[in-house]
Amino acid sequence: MKILVLNCGSSSIKYQLFAMNGQSDVLARGLVEKIGLAEGTLTHKPNGKADYITNRQIANHQEGINLVIDALISPDHGVISSVKEIEAVGHRVAHGGEKFSKSVLITAEVEKDIERCIELAPLHNPANLRGVSSVKELLPGIPQVAVFDTSFHQTLPEHAYIYGIPYYYYEKYRIRKYGFHGTSHKFVAQKACDLLGWNLNEKKIISCHLGNGASVAAIKHGQSVETSMGFTPVEGLLMGTRSGDLDLGVLLFLMEKEQMCCSELNDLINKKSGMLGVTGVSSDMRDVAAASKAGNHRATLGLDMFAYAVRKYIGAYIAVMNGIDLLIFTGGIGENDCDTRKRIASDLSYLGIHFDENLNDGLRGKDAPITTPESPVKAMVITTNEELVIATDTYNIINHK
Repeated sequence: MKILVLNCGSSSIKYQLFAMNGQSDVLARGLVEKIGLAEGTLTHKPNGKADYITNRQIANHQEGINLVIDALISPDHGVISSVKEIEAVGHRVAHGGEKFSKSVLITAEVEKDIERCIELAPLHNPANLRGVSSVKELLPGIPQVAVFDTSFHQTLPEHAYIYGIPYYYYEKYRIRKYGFHGTSHKFVAQKACDLLGWNLNEKKIISCHLGNGASVAAIKHGQSVETSMGFTPVEGLLMGTRSGDLDLGVLLFLMEKEQMCCSELNDLINKKSGMLGVTGVSSDMRDVAAASKAGNHRATLGLDMFAYAVRKYIGAYIAVMNGIDLLIFTGGIGENDCDTRKRIASDLSYLGIHFDENLNDGLRGKDAPITTPESPVKAMVITTNEELVIATDTYNIINHK
């Protein structure tokens, strides 16, 4: 069964085509960028063939998905002979609110429910819906599945997700902690337990998904019980351009002193803060690390702040779960940045995490331990694959498994 996985952003489409035949093989992957701008780009990477890149105006998501389909069936750089070989489409959907605690087959009612969540994810859900509607136009009748970034965290207890503001606003607007990166946290926790021969439902795990967007999750006996992102993805860790945890009084102060409006504050905490705002160098950890090595104090400060924030959440979540069996690093930074992992995990022996610098150094993009064999608590690098989760959920739902 061939399944197309789509992750539609406001001006981009990430995609992978999977062959699900007892195992999961990626036939092709790619990225459509700069949708709606003067010149867009399709980068198509078929398995076993040379990469294909084309630049042209891409007016909307439907046109972008049409380009993807054309690339997949092309005699020169395609991997299937006909669009009819695609039997289902799985979509990453950013926000499912309280409605969705698992992946679902997309129906007209599901589309309406996703639309109702637009006010909770105004940048992402509209793009996700455009992907769904485009597939309906281009591949009429094909089943589509929604896999929600928030659904894994629907197991948070009420005392963890309610904010300390009048309860009325939860009842009226459903203002609460939702959490994100759920697909990744769920995947790496299960993958790590499989590699270790453990039963996920018996273990206490802290998963650190560290990238330009970053979050930490406490996973107790297979369920998310706490996570660092909240009502929006801006809460929690210092990130590439997001501020992370912030005294709300700072925003009130800036509104008064700088005469900033809501849209300016939103831009400030989402696009101008985080590593970029602190360092003045970049939102990319690699650029910041290079500047730090060159003696840039603010770059070093940003690296220290990031590691400090992650360590704080690790400590807090051990308290939440009354223990820990496994610490996971994943995401672009978690999987590839040896120095950041060292900053976070090298001084946690009092928690039973005996960090092994030799195992950590040079470890990039591989599933492997970074603690000594006798360490009471394991720490591992685990590569995530959210697209595979989407493909697997889509396959299981379509086949009623």
